[in-house]
Order: sequence, then C-alpha cells, then structure tokens
Amino acid sequence: MKFLDEAKVYIASGHGGSGCVSFRREKFVEYGGPDGGNGGAGGDVYIRAVRNLNTLVDYRYVQHFKAQRGGAGAGRNRTGEDGQSRILSVPLGTSVFEENKKTLICDILDTDHMYLLAKGGKGGLGNLHFKTSTNQAPRYAQKGTQGSEKWIWLQLKLIADVGIVGMPNAGKSTLLSRLSKARPKIADYPFTTLIPSLGVVQYKGYDFVMADMPGLIEGAATGKGLGKKFMKHVERCKILLHMVNLCDETYRENWHIIRNEMRQNNSVLLDKPCLTLLSCSDALDDVTCQKRAEQFERDCDPQAIVFSSHSGVGIEKVLNYIIRVLQLQEV
Repeated sequence: MKFLDEAKVYIASGHGGSGCVSFRREKFVEYGGPDGGNGGAGGDVYIRAVRNLNTLVDYRYVQHFKAQRGGAGAGRNRTGEDGQSRILSVPLGTSVFEENKKTLICDILDTDHMYLLAKGGKGGLGNLHFKTSTNQAPRYAQKGTQGSEKWIWLQLKLIADVGIVGMPNAGKSTLLSRLSKARPKIADYPFTTLIPSLGVVQYKGYDFVMADMPGLIEGAATGKGLGKKFMKHVERCKILLHMVNLCDETYRENWHIIRNEMRQNNSVLLDKPCLTLLSCSDALDDVTCQKRAEQFERDCDPQAIVFSSHSGVGIEKVLNYIIRVLQLQEV
C-alpha cells in the first residue's frame, strides 16, 4: 500500500428539500385546505477515524464527497426524506484544515466520535405551515436552504509512542527491525527509508508502537531532503530515540545538526523525553568506540548509550528506559 500523509478534498453537504404546495381533495370535502408537507433536511458531511487505516492514499483518487439532498415535501402532509449523510474515514492522528492550511478544524485522536465538517441545508416548509385565520388557502411554500461546500486539507500525523530520528544511514531501520516484527528496507546507502515505518514492540508485558522516520539532514527545517515532509510525524511521539552513527567522523556535529533542525521546526520537540543512542559500536574496535563515546558524552550528551542492533549491546537499557518513561506518563 502506498503511503500518503496529505490530501486535499472537496466536501459538500446536501441541499434541503423544498416544501410542497398542495390542497386536500376528497369527495364531499369542498374546502379541504392546504396539506403540503415540509421538505427533508440535506445530508451532513462527517469525518471519523478507523483503526485499520494508516494512509490517506484513498483520497488521491477520489477527491469529491457530496452528501445527498433532502427530498421534496408531498401532499397529504408528507415530509420529504432526509438526505443521506457522507462519512469520510481516515487514520487515527489525522488533522483537518481549512483550504488555507492554517486554520485547524479538528484533530482526530479517537475512534469514538464523528466530527461534523459540513451541515446539510434545512428543508423548506410546506403551505400547510402558512395557513392562518386570514389566509386559509396559502399558495406558496418555502424552498430548502442550500448546503455548504468547501475544500479542506487532510494531514496525517502518525501516532506512535516512540519515534526514531537521526541522520541518514544511522541505523534507525535496523533498530526497528530488531525490536519489532516490522521489516523496513535496510541498505548501506543514505535515504533508504523514504516513508515512516511502524512496528509494535513487546517487552516485559508492555506493548508500544515505534516509528522509524526518514533521515534528516542539515536544512531539513527549510525543506531540504525528506525531513521537512515527515517531521510532523515526530510531534505526536511520546519519546524520541536520537541515533548517532559513531562510525561517522562528524558524529558530534551530526547530533547538534539534528537538535537544531528539531528546534527550528518545532521547539516543543526538544521538551520531549529523548535518549541518544550511539550506534554501530560493533563496527569499531573497543578502544576507538570507547574513546568516541567518552568524547560524545563530554561534549554533547552525558546520558548517551552505546548501542548495537546486531550484537544486542545496550538494547535492554533502551527498552527499560522506554518502559520507565511510558509508566511515568501514565501516572
């Protein structure tokens, strides 16, 4: 299935049905009076989350969604049928914006509620409603009111407990595949990961969702590389794992670059619990690995953990940290 995290769609609620002009006609009833029924209400447009969806790809091919208009009233005081509403199904974590992409309409974070996007028009009143003591036979009825229509933007922000961030080729996908049953593409060249990947990790009776994000580069906050497009998915993560490749000579500079990019994109990201993982430790000899780790802890982050997805070094520490933070957030 293709991954799509943004879509522009057109929605239109149904018009209300018109009221009816009618008079009672029965044998031996000379002055039956008006009996025109009211028009039905137009259908509404709603949006709701569905748990088994994780992409907006369906909205690439179908972009127009219209609710049904209300039925017209009829004689014998019969009210027109209400128009059928239209419901858009989206993944959890979808945000709905006005056409300007700045005005937030709603955030869809649960599956127990449907959000109203466009209200249907009201049905018109039939001529029976306009009968008075001075006007016993009104020959007019109301038309139904118009429904509303507009373009909206759907933006998906994945909901994950843990997000893995870092420079390209830092070992993020390898970590996800080691801890979960997810099988993201893994290769020894940058930008192997082109879309976020999700995996469920089970540890000590806890289940949590981990997301592997495409690699960031310097300037990602201003649109360079793939980071700007997918940085929004990190915003909903409760914990961040910042992976740094010790084999890269500029590993300390890389750590500062990622921190700066997160700050420029959304400074709130720096307030999230974050654990730095010094990866690829098994690709270096013990002396070099220890020396670089000590330099990093002295210059960047003293809480960093030396880690290897292949040998398993540091994995238990990482998982215990995640469980401990998740437990504190549940209190």
